[in-house]
Amino acid sequence: MKYTTILFDLDGTLTRSEKGITRSALYAAEKLGFTGYTEEQFKAFIGPPLFASFKSICGMTDEQADLAVTAYRERFSTIGWAENEVYTGIPLLLRSLKKNGAKIAMATAKPQVFAERIAKKFGLAPYLDALVGPDFAVKHASKADIVKKAAELLGGVPVMIGDRCYDIEGGRANGIDTIGVCYGYGTREELEAAGATQIAATVEELTNMLLGDAPRAGGVFLSMEGMDGCGKTTQLGALVEHLEQLGWDVQLTREPGGDAIAEKIRSLVLDPANKTMFDETEAYLYAASRAQNVRALIRPALEAGRAVVCDRFVDSSIAYQGGGRRLGSDEIAALNRLAVGDTLPDVTVYLRMPPERALSRRLSASEPDRLEREKSSFFERTYQAYEALFGQENMARVAAVDASQSIGDVTREMLAAVDERLFTL
Repeated sequence: MKYTTILFDLDGTLTRSEKGITRSALYAAEKLGFTGYTEEQFKAFIGPPLFASFKSICGMTDEQADLAVTAYRERFSTIGWAENEVYTGIPLLLRSLKKNGAKIAMATAKPQVFAERIAKKFGLAPYLDALVGPDFAVKHASKADIVKKAAELLGGVPVMIGDRCYDIEGGRANGIDTIGVCYGYGTREELEAAGATQIAATVEELTNMLLGDAPRAGGVFLSMEGMDGCGKTTQLGALVEHLEQLGWDVQLTREPGGDAIAEKIRSLVLDPANKTMFDETEAYLYAASRAQNVRALIRPALEAGRAVVCDRFVDSSIAYQGGGRRLGSDEIAALNRLAVGDTLPDVTVYLRMPPERALSRRLSASEPDRLEREKSSFFERTYQAYEALFGQENMARVAAVDASQSIGDVTREMLAAVDERLFTL
């Protein structure tokens, strides 16, 4: 790696933030009687200081611009800051930079209090060695001063990365190499005119520029567990959407199932017509499907730096076949060691719900499959096996959530618990 200290702009470089910025700017302008503007026109607010933008774009006086900045922050501090999403590929880039020993700073003209809030909520904070931004009292934040402070804090061989001319000019003013990114809000022409050392069209291209032949970090593996009917389908959708908002490229899969071969095994296992299937046969079929899924989908996705979300994994077999079928938790775990090797979830969501309530919800939704036709005692044993498994002290990866709450409350609790674990990986 040529650079050992990486300075990132925020808006348009790490995050896609136009909704929060443009809507807050429109709110402020309209509050002062400046109407008729569109969100598209107000994308020009992304990058330069707010005070200067209200003057240049809306033709406000100094006094009006001061009032507009205050009004902007009314909305941005409560709503706008969260109207944000990380560009796909940024988590993998940051993880790879840290894997190779780089120091990382955020150097932004956004008030530091907002930048810190965004960095924490969207999973950027764990990768940052420094975060530099102005305080609220600064009307004309100098990007050159911000870049200088960040570079001096971390030392090393720095490079400044941003999507607007202000970022490039800020780096050049300090004699620092710059990389302009044109996947954000600036154009290639703007970045070239500002004198960018290099220009990246995509996050992938930026990653290759920074890392060269250095090794990349792997992805993250998340699984979701719980009794049939506990709400997994709904919460899986919420989890995938959340991960995508954090900038992850997500591979969704399920068990039994995965690729075409694993899906054929799924059909065999769950077909109600297979009433004579022995418990041991069922356990081996689950392991066979899992072995296929791991090698065909999960491992390749992790090696490519993606986030894998799997609807059930080994824990389900330990609970359903080990507990429900009484084949023994240790025996089922041993059976699956060859199937999965060292490919195990980094984070597991366990939606906790008593079996009688979960099954009632499940059976009211659609025709039951072969396992769902079992007696209530089977599901009680499965539930107790789950509870015993996830009660172990070494299960720090498990985020247990009360699934009996409202859907919204389950989602909020689940995502908070996932973030707590994910951001420490």
